[in-house]
Amino acid sequence: MAYLLDANVFMAASNLHYGMDFCPAFWDWLVREHASGKVFSVEKVGDEIAAGDDELAKWAQERGVEFFVPPDGAAVTGLGTVATWVNGHQTYTAAAKNTFLQIADYYLVAQALGGRHVVVTHEKPENSAHRVKIPNVCMGVQVKHMTPFEMLRRERARFVLGRQTE
Repeated sequence: MAYLLDANVFMAASNLHYGMDFCPAFWDWLVREHASGKVFSVEKVGDEIAAGDDELAKWAQERGVEFFVPPDGAAVTGLGTVATWVNGHQTYTAAAKNTFLQIADYYLVAQALGGRHVVVTHEKPENSAHRVKIPNVCMGVQVKHMTPFEMLRRERARFVLGRQTE
């Protein structure tokens, strides 16, 4: 089982909790866990991040398609399942459905479904007609999802300061 990270995980980490300038251990942990086959994201998330033209975009570009994977055969099958669930859900407006099916979230859930991975996102389930949320879709198609903090605790990530030399 691997974790597939939503764009908001990278963006919030970079802008808030784990800025590259003061918490490089988080970014090192992502690279290490990726090398062990546990942490990835999808190509469309990489594209969203690259549009930022900032330090995070540079970090993502350095990871490339090994980290931000393109859809594979299982993901393509997952796309159909996810689209069927979203389109069959009467609560969502046509605009909400169309938007979801054009953004990275759609590919993220489909890749997780196809590969039996866990989606990691800051999004919370919400019953809104105007926005299809990742956790709602995950629950609808039987994909496990969690917050980044749950992932870090589950994987026992530790960002410990070394002994300071004076």
